[in-house]
Amino acid sequence: MTTAGTPPTAGHGPLSGVRVVELAGLGPGPFAAMLLADLGADVVRVDRPGGTDLAVDPAYDVTNRNKRSIVVDLKAPDGPARVLDLAERADILIEGYRPGVTERLGIGPADCHARNPRLVYGRMTGWGQDGPLAQRAGHDVSYIALTGTLGMLGRPDEPPTVPANLLGDYAGGSLYLVVGVLAALHHARATGTGQVVDAAIVDGTAHLSTMIHGMLAAGGWQDRRAANLLDGGCPYYGTYETADGRYMAVGALEGKFYAEFLRLLGLDDLASARKDWTRWGELRERIAAAFKSRTRDEWTAVFEGSDACVAPVLSLREAPPPPPPRADKKNPTPHKMGGVGVCGGGVEN
Repeated sequence: MTTAGTPPTAGHGPLSGVRVVELAGLGPGPFAAMLLADLGADVVRVDRPGGTDLAVDPAYDVTNRNKRSIVVDLKAPDGPARVLDLAERADILIEGYRPGVTERLGIGPADCHARNPRLVYGRMTGWGQDGPLAQRAGHDVSYIALTGTLGMLGRPDEPPTVPANLLGDYAGGSLYLVVGVLAALHHARATGTGQVVDAAIVDGTAHLSTMIHGMLAAGGWQDRRAANLLDGGCPYYGTYETADGRYMAVGALEGKFYAEFLRLLGLDDLASARKDWTRWGELRERIAAAFKSRTRDEWTAVFEGSDACVAPVLSLREAPPPPPPRADKKNPTPHKMGGVGVCGGGVEN
């Protein structure tokens, strides 16, 4: 049995006392449950025997931090009943199956609400619960492609740039699910009635581009890549290569930040080019040439402590790591919840 110590946030945070049941899956569902656990909720992850495809070794899966877990075979005769027992004592349940799966298993919203009317039932889907694409398989890149957001990313002479699975799964999926379930939790505590929250990644991702659609309608955004203020088209909002083949990120949009940027770069004579689109080609070339004259670390030292909005582009290994998973195999401490053996950061075998 793989177990872990007491979660550092247990009993602390704004969600202290809130019980969450997570039906284990991939990507946005586990991340949403992690956010709730980080806020102090007591999260029990219901794992399937053998784990899930593409799953990370539990010892390294940071999204399992601050959680406990129990293995349940939902296809076994007693599987659904075990989940319903957990749901009866929970405030929130999160699942990420295809539409109709939990209903067929006997652990859908109606089944859970019959046992616990106050339960907030959170559903994470790609396309939503109904509609022509509801039953179609997909992943982050599939969802963001149909929202127009993938088409905004990258250089105009190259294929669109895939932003890992951050834009769809986590920004358009997990964060919207968490907002929804917390709003529903507030409602449930005020009225005694739970709700079903359906967070579709395609909806959340489209919603994230609200400002861009407004700019497009107003004529302030061109419907093509690298031609706008925030997509790399602006020469003082983008990335530049340095002498050692690394990169610096520039975000000097406002006038005072732009002036500081030019001063430290040694290009004060380009002050008037900021709002002159006809000079943006010249501005980009001069900025690029300047950055190529020194290494990334040298430029980092130049801009250190300034308001030029310039930062080094770090790799994953260079950047500060996320908080480590709480799993500690050297000092395992199993926990109990409602008489069910559970463990955190791993699975019970």
